[in-house]
Amino acid sequence: MTGRLQNTVALVTGASSGIGEATARSLAAEGAAVAVLGRRRDRLEELADKVRADGGTAFVVAVDITDQQQAAAAVEAVVAEFGRLDTVVSNAGTMGVGQAVDSPLEEWERMLEVNVQGLLYVTHAALPHLLRAAEDSPRRVADLVNISSTAGRVARPGTAVYNLTKFGVNGFTEALRQEVMQKRVRVSVVEPGTVDTELSSHLRDGVRQAIERQVEGMEMLRPEDIADAVSYIVTRDRRVAVNEILVRAGEQTW
Repeated sequence: MTGRLQNTVALVTGASSGIGEATARSLAAEGAAVAVLGRRRDRLEELADKVRADGGTAFVVAVDITDQQQAAAAVEAVVAEFGRLDTVVSNAGTMGVGQAVDSPLEEWERMLEVNVQGLLYVTHAALPHLLRAAEDSPRRVADLVNISSTAGRVARPGTAVYNLTKFGVNGFTEALRQEVMQKRVRVSVVEPGTVDTELSSHLRDGVRQAIERQVEGMEMLRPEDIADAVSYIVTRDRRVAVNEILVRAGEQTW
């Protein structure tokens, strides 16, 4: 397979469905060898089979990135398999919605674990490899893309802790971008609006129905729309750094 990412290696977290799956397929179509990370090995194997059927290269790592040792070991397994790491897409995330006064603490803790700690663990393990890739790759650039949300820009009632995690992701991304940009590691954030994925299916009863009513009749984004944004970022020439892409559904006001 040929493409703009030929001879590079990309790692995608949360790749077992939705945006992560679509992103892995998009990067593979550009010629990258893709490492797909997530908790559901069966779904990851299905994705890897699709990538291979399309002529690409895929490597499955079943991992819980909220465990620091597992996250670090997963990154090292990818580098051991392919010898390098050029692109990281931190997509794994979870969403809890509801008024703070009656939200379960476990829901808050899970959002912090996945959306913040998991992203940090993967970033910490991957950065040395990205810095090396920027030095010796044919493209002479490496990319770290964090998937945030419109909730990282707009705070609304009922999403306080989700806002906390996504505002945090945006701030972390910008500070890290400034730290490593001179070394040609580009750090970017993509902020999806309402996307037709499994994310809302994990919400509590009552809350889920309220969200479904809110988006009823809306033509939601597809995972491939966000994958397109990621691919656009990481396929630019090294002289171009796309720091942020906000993608809302056409009818979305928030």
